[in-house]
Amino acid sequence: MGNLYTLIMAGGSGTRFWPRSKTLKPKQYLNIFGDDSLLQDTIKRFATFTENENIYIVSSATQAKVLEAQTPMLPKENLIYEPVGKNTLPCIGLAAMYAELENPDGIMVVSPSDHLIENDGLFKDTVLAAAKIADEKDGIVTIGITPTYPATGYGYVQTAEDITGAEKIKQFKVERFVEKPDEATATKYLMQGGFYWNSGLFVFKVSVFLKAVAEFAPELYADLRKIQADLGNPTYHQTLDTIYRAVEGISVDYGIMEHAKNIYLVEGNFDWNDLGSWESVYLADEKKDENGNAGAGETILLDTRNSYVYSEGEELVAVVGLEDVIVVRDGNTTLVCKRDNAEDIKKIVDQLKAENKKQYL
Repeated sequence: MGNLYTLIMAGGSGTRFWPRSKTLKPKQYLNIFGDDSLLQDTIKRFATFTENENIYIVSSATQAKVLEAQTPMLPKENLIYEPVGKNTLPCIGLAAMYAELENPDGIMVVSPSDHLIENDGLFKDTVLAAAKIADEKDGIVTIGITPTYPATGYGYVQTAEDITGAEKIKQFKVERFVEKPDEATATKYLMQGGFYWNSGLFVFKVSVFLKAVAEFAPELYADLRKIQADLGNPTYHQTLDTIYRAVEGISVDYGIMEHAKNIYLVEGNFDWNDLGSWESVYLADEKKDENGNAGAGETILLDTRNSYVYSEGEELVAVVGLEDVIVVRDGNTTLVCKRDNAEDIKKIVDQLKAENKKQYL
């Protein structure tokens, strides 16, 4: 589809991936699996069916150096920098303002930059099925992941009418978006059926999305129009900085998806993992040794089981007699924690910020 555009959101800080994820090179720029970074893997995935000049990336201004180094295949004018992170709705709205100038009726696919996705062929078919709905029905489409267990770390989407018809991939009208549930509620969702994990992948016609922003977030819409009007002028960066810092930070789920009526879902059955923590990396790593250990770098593991151990460069990490731990060595920082506590790593980052120890961030 020549009118297909991709927006990759790459401004996150990845605090749960400390100490590898740092301020100037967060999680999405790391090579967690293989030689390419998560961002580069995402670009390659979309480049199989989207022209490079139609791929946009929104990131933080503090990440400009690493982003440009990792994206020589993209036009520099497609790299959009937020002065400060404001959640997903302003991020997507800003990119939509860029895309509108080129093609207001173009179809935009919005994707996180740091998910692990396999079955690229099925992924492509799923995105194109969503693009067809966005084009023909003027709908805002989300890709819902078929749940495999009662996860409490994801939002859910409840489906309504089945509109699949003769299509190969299941498609539905959306009943509602629901917040991250407790385990009992998540279990009930799975037993009831008709619920999908919210993948954070959205597909829409640029004009349709901007119409929704105007309806449900009119103040943001007005501010984005002011920014767009100054695009290409010498004063643009000052205008962007002044206006964008003042807009309300809100997610696209809360701002648009929970209110709009023209919401659809396409079923995603490709292998998907949002890689939210080192624990999820351990679980996703298929190259575990005979003792259930995973990781990379210079390591020696003796009497150690079911652990993730990583060492950067030529630094050696040796682990003896431990089970179910995460050990990550990077530069001047080393992390050791139980796998069950992987979600608490962000608390370390919060403490380092509170103590102004920027040399470790």
